[in-house]
Amino acid sequence: MPRRSRPTRSCPCGSGAAYTACCGPLHAGTAKAATAEALMRSRYSAFALGDAAYLLRTWHPATRPEHLDLKDDGRRFTSLHILETTGGSPLHTQGTVRFRADYTDADGPGSQTEHSEFERIGGDWMYVDALGFS
Repeated sequence: MPRRSRPTRSCPCGSGAAYTACCGPLHAGTAKAATAEALMRSRYSAFALGDAAYLLRTWHPATRPEHLDLKDDGRRFTSLHILETTGGSPLHTQGTVRFRADYTDADGPGSQTEHSEFERIGGDWMYVDALGFS
């Protein structure tokens, strides 16, 4: 899937900050996520923007797929809601984030909730796996 154009205003992650001051530097590789939540937000933005390379770079090597195809199925992510975090601070090496991602697709509006696990390796937060979906 071709990458979608980068936003010039608010970051897709819903932080309220400009993309260039929020997830943009993480996607460009000029900054690192300080927390598991920051990594999760940046991964949501990468999904919203079609940045498969960033998603693969931030996926734990033990669970990372060899390839990631973000086919354009018409789904557009519209908002992110952080529901709960455990651990995942700059002082932790593990953490979880439970979130809801709202979207629209051919069937109309919808959402998915995920409880995700993160681990810090060598100072970098990595997505490990989903602990559950709803």
